[in-house]
Amino acid sequence: MTDSNIPVTEDELHAYVDGELPADRFGAVEAWLRTHPDAAAQVAAWRTMSDQLHAKYDGVADEPVPAHLNVDILSRPPRRVAYAAIAATLAAFLIGGGAGYVLRGANAQPTTFATFTGDALDAHKLYVVDVRHPVEVTADQRAHLQQWLSNRCGYQVRAPELDSSGLKLVGGRLLPGPTGPAAFFMYETANGERYTIYASRDNVETTQMRFASEGGNGALYWADRNIGYVVTGPADKDKLMPVARQVFDQADPQAATRKL
Repeated sequence: MTDSNIPVTEDELHAYVDGELPADRFGAVEAWLRTHPDAAAQVAAWRTMSDQLHAKYDGVADEPVPAHLNVDILSRPPRRVAYAAIAATLAAFLIGGGAGYVLRGANAQPTTFATFTGDALDAHKLYVVDVRHPVEVTADQRAHLQQWLSNRCGYQVRAPELDSSGLKLVGGRLLPGPTGPAAFFMYETANGERYTIYASRDNVETTQMRFASEGGNGALYWADRNIGYVVTGPADKDKLMPVARQVFDQADPQAATRKL
């Protein structure tokens, strides 16, 4: 069978958009696209989305993966994770100097709000730039994704329905959280703008949403029933709030009657 007769796969189309298609398949894929206008239109849409993502996020795409987002940490026993955190704190103490630490006292420790929003913003910046593999499990396996994350996180995990906000589920993945595994969902608008939801065990109860921003990204945090949530997207709080409110309402059926 010649190259021109080998069926073109969706993975090859993504590789074509990303410039990763083997040279010996390039001509065959282009010839196939000329006779399949629907697929050619989809490829053009992917390329436009890729250009938009690169234009918006290339400044952070090459940053090293934050150590706390290393999924290998999920395989460590909890006590080893705690020891690693203590060791990192001691290292910072020794480098920064003891006097300053004593003067700052407990305030030197990161707050739950800062920890959650920092982790969520790091994950958002890391994965929204990826066109081919932004998630581990895609939206067409929604039931499996929710069950897998529920089993790993130890509580019922649901991907919110955000269609009324113009957001379609892309999929999700498992990440390390501040005190255990974290569920991470990605959503996308029709023009390619991406929002993410990060949720993990929390020891704080505060249904009042708190906002943080970094660069062009914004995050809204709250905690309810020992679960912390962060919705991340554009730095415009007014644009982010309706999405966060939908997530809040769906995470707790009784939350709609509460005042934020």
